[in-house]
Amino acid sequence: MAKVGSRRVGRSCRGQGQRRPTTWEISDSDTEGPVGAGADSESAVRARDPAEKRREAAEALRLLRPKQALRRLAVRVDPAILEDAGADILMEALGSLGCEYHIEPQRPARSLRWSRVKPEPCPCSVPPEVWAAGEQELLLLLEPEEFLQGVFQLTQICGPACSVPWISPESPACLHLAVIGLDAYLWSHQPNAQEMQQPESPGAARAEVAVGWPEVEEALVLLQLWANLDVLLVASWQELSQHVCAFTKALAQRPFKQFQESGTFSFCTAGRWVAGERVTKDGTGLRGAWWRQIRQFNRVSPAVADAVVTAFPSPRLLQQAYLACSTDQERLALLADLPVKVDEGARPRRVGPDLSRRICLFLTSTNPDLLLDLSS
Repeated sequence: MAKVGSRRVGRSCRGQGQRRPTTWEISDSDTEGPVGAGADSESAVRARDPAEKRREAAEALRLLRPKQALRRLAVRVDPAILEDAGADILMEALGSLGCEYHIEPQRPARSLRWSRVKPEPCPCSVPPEVWAAGEQELLLLLEPEEFLQGVFQLTQICGPACSVPWISPESPACLHLAVIGLDAYLWSHQPNAQEMQQPESPGAARAEVAVGWPEVEEALVLLQLWANLDVLLVASWQELSQHVCAFTKALAQRPFKQFQESGTFSFCTAGRWVAGERVTKDGTGLRGAWWRQIRQFNRVSPAVADAVVTAFPSPRLLQQAYLACSTDQERLALLADLPVKVDEGARPRRVGPDLSRRICLFLTSTNPDLLLDLSS
């Protein structure tokens, strides 16, 4: 028994005198650094996220401003347009507008096409369809004679065989037509048997003889109804240049408007409030918003709004009180006798029947054209 005990003691002494070599255990978390540092970095990234989002939104808003968007808008002009003597007026107008313009072959010929250059890098907060707004717009210039031939086809050839001219499967989604000098052409080509010359084609002869302003107006209506195609009739290249410049400016403003419409409204409780009463998701601030809504009525002082909000802290409670009333007169006069706090020595005041009636109609009426304030 003693030997056994000594062996045990010896083993325990050897264990105390000689240390085991240090060993390291490799785990999946070793490469990620200390736990505390990783948690701090994640929290820092999360803390930076709102600021990053705000900076991205501000940068996207700056890029979408009409002046900035106009610089990245390019007008591509078909070379066939430059063959006309008045095309210099159009090119000068595009040069003074501030946007880029390029002379490139287009399909169909004698057309103008708009394209937009996306910024690099492109902000992720802006939807892709916002940057592509206006890239399907095309303006096709037609000679008066060519336009009248299409009018003849629309108004004289009826039935399933009649197709809308100038539209092909390759046509863009938004096609516009422009005709320069149609009025002068019709006046100068009035039917006259003595001065009529032999035409180049039978279709042109029929167009000159049978097409006038009544047929042109009928064709304009048919093009609008059948193909959603609008036609611009101008008297000179100066008018055409003004229209192209105005249309280009409108295209530059379109992405900014679409971006504003796609964003959340500032008065939503889930959004970030810029002004007014702040309302959180747990309902804090709703009483203040209700007080501000009462104050929006004409001739309502803060003391009167306090009286209404104190008696009915929310619109739902006031609507329930209206439902509990048995007659319309009782509903209209529900708030009339509510006391209003005044200074010491001042005359006692009440909410009054006029404001009581207006608030009742505002919360119970279903007529959107109802005039609440009879004195306005």
